[in-house]
Amino acid sequence: MAKISKNKAAARAAFDGKANLSVEDAVALVKSNVKAKFDETVEIAMNLGVDPRHADQMVRGVVTLPNGTGKDVRVAVFARGPKADEAKAAGAEIVGAEDLMEAIQAGNINFDRCIATPDMMPLVGRLGKILGPRNLMPNPKVGTVTMDVKAAVEAAKGGEVQFKAEKAGVVHAGVGKASFDAGKLAENIRAFVDAVNRAKPSGAKGTYVKKVSISSTMGPGVSLDLASAVAQ
Repeated sequence: MAKISKNKAAARAAFDGKANLSVEDAVALVKSNVKAKFDETVEIAMNLGVDPRHADQMVRGVVTLPNGTGKDVRVAVFARGPKADEAKAAGAEIVGAEDLMEAIQAGNINFDRCIATPDMMPLVGRLGKILGPRNLMPNPKVGTVTMDVKAAVEAAKGGEVQFKAEKAGVVHAGVGKASFDAGKLAENIRAFVDAVNRAKPSGAKGTYVKKVSISSTMGPGVSLDLASAVAQ
């Protein structure tokens, strides 16, 4: 049996018996039990009453967190000519066309967000089996297939978070860093929950949001009181 470290045991003890906390109390609990030497990410997980295998129950969207994510987002852009120049000027780390496609096919996926101009989609479409499972496929519904490359790159780097329900109906994302002020984390959490609520699909039946919990990268999770998680 694997030995549990003192820090992990202490964290488990601190979380034991605590559930359905207000956002503020949950954030305080998570922040007070961060022990890693790096700045841990505060992550949110929402269990939804949907089956994403059905098109009318897929939950997908994008939200700009009011206080950013605290993460340096690396952006790749499929574009040519002036739009490629626009992407570079906006701060995109990787810009290309066939060369970028070949790099991705070779396994070089050194980016967190992928954006494409509409004319590039026949090229990008060949990468569906690679980018799709990683939630990196450009999609007009979340603003990553666009002619406004500058705005898309700036949004990606300014705190925009994409979300998509996994097979089990779970949506998760990073909503800030443990070093963030508690109030800013609470704001980000409520903004994310609000965005997922607004993305409720037409085919969702019964209880839509079943459970919301937060945790730090290395720490245990704690569930939130659903009423408290709704934006005030």
